[in-house]
Amino acid sequence: MSQAKSYFFSGVGGSGMLPLALILRGKGVTVAGSDRSLDQGRLGAKFEYLRTNGIMLFPQDGSGLTSADQILVRSAAVEDTVPDVVAARRVGARDMKRPELLAELFNAAPVRIGVGGTSGKSTTTAMIAWILHRAGRDPTVMNGAVMKNFAGPDSLFASALVGKGDAFVSEVDESDGSIARYAPTIAVVNNIALDHKSMDELRDLFSGFVARAEIAVLNLDNEETAALVLRASVRTRTYSLRSTLADLHAAAIRPAPDGIAFEVREPRSGDRANVRLDVPGEHNVSNALAALSAARAYGLSLDQTARALEGFSGIKRRLEVVGAAGGVTVIDDFAHNPDKITATLVTLHAFPGRLLIMFQPHGFGPLRLMRDEFIACFSSNLATDDVLIMPDPVYYGGTVDRSVTSEHIVAGVRASGLQAMAFAERGACGDKLIALAEPGDRIVVMGARDDTLSGFAETLVERLAR
Repeated sequence: MSQAKSYFFSGVGGSGMLPLALILRGKGVTVAGSDRSLDQGRLGAKFEYLRTNGIMLFPQDGSGLTSADQILVRSAAVEDTVPDVVAARRVGARDMKRPELLAELFNAAPVRIGVGGTSGKSTTTAMIAWILHRAGRDPTVMNGAVMKNFAGPDSLFASALVGKGDAFVSEVDESDGSIARYAPTIAVVNNIALDHKSMDELRDLFSGFVARAEIAVLNLDNEETAALVLRASVRTRTYSLRSTLADLHAAAIRPAPDGIAFEVREPRSGDRANVRLDVPGEHNVSNALAALSAARAYGLSLDQTARALEGFSGIKRRLEVVGAAGGVTVIDDFAHNPDKITATLVTLHAFPGRLLIMFQPHGFGPLRLMRDEFIACFSSNLATDDVLIMPDPVYYGGTVDRSVTSEHIVAGVRASGLQAMAFAERGACGDKLIALAEPGDRIVVMGARDDTLSGFAETLVERLAR
């Protein structure tokens, strides 16, 4: 990490930026930042939280960058034309991308646990954090989501921990190729599926990630990840929901609406342990197996890791029940690619109640890349009485191809004989959800890259109550 006098985060409110800024501040570094949402008067609680943690905030007009001793850190959403970037160049400040800084911090740690994969990274990272925390290992953690176990009245946005232990646990991102920067001690790969890049690009990135590790934790239930086992030149620990060929596997899975229980077995040692999660869905059993495998690779016993995982309460916006009114339950969920959406719908359909789904795509680019996959996903996983409603994708400005819209997705889903509709504005989607809702229904607000979705879900509960 540079010994510069201060770091300036442009886009400091972003899900990947905020925890990184908090980690630096927790290490005693001077940190400041700006954000477009702050200038627009949105997400006030988040920015007040940053201020209370000693991070000075400026308008995103370049006024916060005045010295060559500063380092500008910017998110992928901050383009070269943004005034902060222009100002940094004018004063001679170093300009670095967020993944570059994270890789510097991560790679400098004695024990580096990197969690990769298309889906489940944030949850698995939070599970590992909770296990190590309860085991007294005091890890440093970088997560892209708020970890409920560490959140409280004074830590509303607990997506980072600054510990004194030897482990740095971080989710690592393949969407921008930055996964190639990380040199993990333990590399966790949950799954590999089409998301932001082609499958050939993803295979190369994840193969490299595994090759740089000392030990790799790999999921046998995902075909692409299982293929890495055969190619890996490093030690591996495998896990599976059911295959007894895996180093860890689950048995006696017992789902419930508010959680799931299972037995974890380790054939090599003969050890077994019972686990009860306060988060639902078999996909979370898979995430738990990944976390348990990483903790075993770190050196903890199976019994110790299983007991430590008890009480894990999940992360924000992952099948999170916001509230209920008039017999209708409102759920907030981060699902934004076909794998995540499928996992959410399968979990919810295990229990009764029609689903009224508002899915806001997380960008025009991903929508264009995964158009056919989105259509196939909803067509395969919606029930005949479910309703899909889509607003236009998230768009914060900049240059982007907007040739594929939400209307293209719902048209494809309607062609399968299912109920789907699109509205340009999210407000109109909310009006339709309220008009359709009946006792016993579940409204699901889905999407990523937009922190206002949680507030939107809360508003739906208030409207239902009225």
